[in-house]
Amino acid sequence: MFSDELKRYALNLPDEPGVYRFYNDDDQLIYVGKAKSLKKRVNSYFNKTAGHNRKTLRLISEIKRIEYTLANTEFDALLLENNLIKQNQPRYNILLKDDKTFPYLCLVNERFPRIISTRKFIPKQGEYFGPYASVVAMKNVLDLIRKLYTIRTCTFALTKANIEQKKFKVCLEFHIGNCKGPCENLQTEEEYNKDIDQCRQILKGNLSVIENYFSARMDEASATLQFERAHFYKEKLLALERFQSKSLVVNRSLTDIDVITIASNEEYAYINYMVIKEGAIIFSKTIEVRKNLNEPDDEIVTLAYLSFREQRESTNSQVYSNVEIAPLPENISCTIPKIGDKKKLIALSLKNAMEMQKERELVRAEKKSKKTEVISILKNDLHLSVDPVVIECFDNSNIQGTTPVASMVRFVNGKPDKKNYRHFNIKTVTGPNDFESMKEIVFRRYRRLLDENYPLPDLIVVDGGKGQLSSACEALQELDLYKKIQIIGIAKKLEEIYYPEDSIPLHISKKSPGLLLLQQIRDEAHRFAITFHRQKRTKNQIHSELDQLKGVGEKTISKLLSHFKSIKKIKEASLEELEQIIGASKARQVRELQQKTP
Repeated sequence: MFSDELKRYALNLPDEPGVYRFYNDDDQLIYVGKAKSLKKRVNSYFNKTAGHNRKTLRLISEIKRIEYTLANTEFDALLLENNLIKQNQPRYNILLKDDKTFPYLCLVNERFPRIISTRKFIPKQGEYFGPYASVVAMKNVLDLIRKLYTIRTCTFALTKANIEQKKFKVCLEFHIGNCKGPCENLQTEEEYNKDIDQCRQILKGNLSVIENYFSARMDEASATLQFERAHFYKEKLLALERFQSKSLVVNRSLTDIDVITIASNEEYAYINYMVIKEGAIIFSKTIEVRKNLNEPDDEIVTLAYLSFREQRESTNSQVYSNVEIAPLPENISCTIPKIGDKKKLIALSLKNAMEMQKERELVRAEKKSKKTEVISILKNDLHLSVDPVVIECFDNSNIQGTTPVASMVRFVNGKPDKKNYRHFNIKTVTGPNDFESMKEIVFRRYRRLLDENYPLPDLIVVDGGKGQLSSACEALQELDLYKKIQIIGIAKKLEEIYYPEDSIPLHISKKSPGLLLLQQIRDEAHRFAITFHRQKRTKNQIHSELDQLKGVGEKTISKLLSHFKSIKKIKEASLEELEQIIGASKARQVRELQQKTP
């Protein structure tokens, strides 16, 4: 499954914290992991493989190269792992997608600042607050601010010169009491900025500061018998209380806290994250994560918490969870509450996570039911002995015998399994021979599955009539798989279904969902083959023109294509541009191509 050289390399890794990276045959990064001890963690993949699940065994089988980077601490390794996963998105890692469309409130950098809602985060524009979990949550905060303060909504450039020159007139907002008219100098900048300072406290979630301020003003007004003024502040206090009553979930003494919980099954994890300020939820989001290697809950939550914290720009030093989160920096402590208000927060967060789990499982069950129905119909249409849950379809592609290639697509439960699509370069057949090409690719595909002990499909579909089907059957006979796997051919014109050793085709009703699924699979195989054929043909055309140049080798061609991207741009390039990439001598040779080719 893996080479002795790879195992020896793993044994020589340092016993220190760091990040390890696995690469496959094509030198693609397929997995990134962190470790407290690189040596122990990486060797755990190659020792006691019987304890690994199917996905982990598949990962191990693809590892051809290992790289690692040392880190000072396990938490530093976690940060590096997080960054590498985001940048490279390896296929076996859990991928936590950044949501760039969260709404924010922005205190704009200008004289007499406005507060605007936006989904674009441009730091130079002003001071941002959020992100908010929803537009409704954001609007509730904005409505509160506008009830308590007279903040302008116009877009006038209120410079001193513009105001002194009386360029603006007060609008309806002034007349209905929502603005004090700074555009006509009816409100001073100092007075306006005092309101902005209080708005900033609300945006930060520090409602107690505002409550204390209004309460003190109300008491002062009452003491000096200014009852209308006292009532004015009382109304503002009531508005603040109404807002708090909607968002307060626990004791207000619980503040500056992150809460994250997880509910999971074998395939998926559901994570809820909340930010608590003065007993109120100021942010909440629930996500679904697909497990790739049966990752434990604590590992998933740690990675998710790091992502949420960065996304939210949280500075809270406390995090509550239903599982242990580690590693964490020294200034952040993780608690698993057992009783009281803290436990209530965990219960509320977990309720949100489990609600998403319930919702998604219901949707999947419904979809699965529909797919199962189609699979059952296809089984009956084709008179198969077993349900065709896993279907693999083959197609050839060539134009006048040039650049012959083939494709195989794989469908599981009626859905494309794109990670397991395969391209084939025809190796043993010369010229336009679709029958022999089909035999070659079917043989190669199932020879490899047998060698690597991978499960075989329930149904093989060959795009073509009796000839292609017979060729595929010959390949299965050589592998001793004939009659062990169900196989059919589908001819394009009349959608005729052919069986081995039967010259009379089957015609399925054009309205049958089973036939529609077969057509979808056949068309997908054709599309995949054609796309690959075009790529190969284009590449061959480019290389054939450049290969005519004496002394211009593969490395030079790669450099040119990497820089100029196309043969057209190479031809259009000046001698000076070419010299910068490949040197003076080879540049002159390429220049000859420009002169010979129109």
